[in-house]
Amino acid sequence: MLTKEAKIKVLENFYALDFIFFGKPLAEVANCCPLLKEDYLSIKGALLSVFLEMMNLIEYRPKAITESINTKHLIKIAKESAKTSRYAAQRTVQTEKARIDIKNEIKVAVAEEKKIDVSALVETKIREKAYRLAVDNLLVAKTLMESKNYKALNSWTGQIIEDSYKVLRDNLCESADIIIETDIEAKKN
Repeated sequence: MLTKEAKIKVLENFYALDFIFFGKPLAEVANCCPLLKEDYLSIKGALLSVFLEMMNLIEYRPKAITESINTKHLIKIAKESAKTSRYAAQRTVQTEKARIDIKNEIKVAVAEEKKIDVSALVETKIREKAYRLAVDNLLVAKTLMESKNYKALNSWTGQIIEDSYKVLRDNLCESADIIIETDIEAKKN
């Protein structure tokens, strides 16, 4: 059973994911199709559901919260968490290991499709990697530090949860990227 603090953390992360991708709440992304937003919200809900399973498995026990938390305060915390996660992701993307990973992803994409805009592909792969890292920093890094049994992720159940998390995280990043691209195109026209 999750503690009150863990439930608050999930709500914080619900808001923070929007700030990671859009820099603002999804509701404020005006130039986007409602169906794309609905798809994004569905994937985000599924990701957070798997995240809850992960929290239960690893016995997530954050520090007790003694102050009163309202939506306004929660959004303020979410903005800070997103900012911190984006910064950490930006620094990580600049490492040699990340560069090698991105180069390998580009090689695979180029091998699959010969007629491709390589500069746009490079930009997309860097952005995708940064998003994945930011989401992982937000959801997983802090959670593992405040858990009682993080080694439970090595179990069979833990591996299934982790694999599900990765698939949903990647889908969420793709969905957010589509919304961003749609918003950019709509602003141009």
